[in-house]
Amino acid sequence: MKFRFSICGVLLLDMMAAGAQVASHAPTVFPQAPAQTQSAPAGKPVVRINGTVLTEGDLQREEYAIFPYARQHGGMPKEMEPQIRDGALKMMIFEELVYQEAQRRKMTIAPAKLQTAEAQFRKQFPTPEQFNAFLLSDFHGSHPLLTEKIRRSLLIDALLKIEVDSKSTVTPAEVRAYYDKNPARFEHPETITFQSISILPPNNATPAQLKEARARADKALPQAKAAKTSEQFGLLAEKISDDDYRVMMGQHKPVPASDLPPQVKAALATMKLGDISGLIQIDQAYTILHLQEHAPSGITKFAEVQEKLSKELHDTKTNQLRSALGQKLKKDARIEMM
Repeated sequence: MKFRFSICGVLLLDMMAAGAQVASHAPTVFPQAPAQTQSAPAGKPVVRINGTVLTEGDLQREEYAIFPYARQHGGMPKEMEPQIRDGALKMMIFEELVYQEAQRRKMTIAPAKLQTAEAQFRKQFPTPEQFNAFLLSDFHGSHPLLTEKIRRSLLIDALLKIEVDSKSTVTPAEVRAYYDKNPARFEHPETITFQSISILPPNNATPAQLKEARARADKALPQAKAAKTSEQFGLLAEKISDDDYRVMMGQHKPVPASDLPPQVKAALATMKLGDISGLIQIDQAYTILHLQEHAPSGITKFAEVQEKLSKELHDTKTNQLRSALGQKLKKDARIEMM
């Protein structure tokens, strides 16, 4: 398990603007904040929460936890900077409220657990010199201050396990009940999976070019018919097809039957799996299809969606519990922007 002092991991950007929402986070490595500028010094107050002042340095660490690639890319992307800062501020306030609640409940961290967490934190630094440099730059060389920050992170994590993690379990019965109550969501249309070889004349083709395209199509058809496997058909598509699918051996993803041109649907209606069509003319172009799969419309089986659906419901419940906790803690809190 990895730790950092602000337990943010991945912030759901679409939830940043919603005051009632608290994004999902997981413990991760504490990121070093960027070098401070004179216009935004590390100690500049940002917000006071029940008397506790959080600074620009705290906020920037939260921002870098949300977008850890900023260090490699020379800072935050300008178009995302306001959203990231807003989300970081909300999460920083939420975490401080959670920490203060853990203190109010007189929660503690066992010394052995604190020592283990600190040892794991040290492992992210390749050398003792790099760790000491971090300690000096971020904590003025104070080891007790580092220990206190790790203890703070563990207390936040511990309270969230009580108020969120332990209550966000989704049972198999709940997953099944959701599936049964929402059949429309799991309906899928009739789909066709196929490979194609297409002969395309130039735009505004002359009569001679149209004739040449037809001749190429007539030559391609017996070659395609001779293909015995998808691989053989695909290799031929790479060589002679004019459409963009040639780079994927003519392979198309499953396509809803309703999206196909009428000429293609008519041809596929007469084919069995593995069949290769005749020439299908669509306007001035010609295509040859290899039918690989024809899936009728229906409802996706529960077993096929159970795992993904279980995670989705768990994540939804987790965010709801975090949001409710955040609102509860903010209700009687004194939060002053500075």
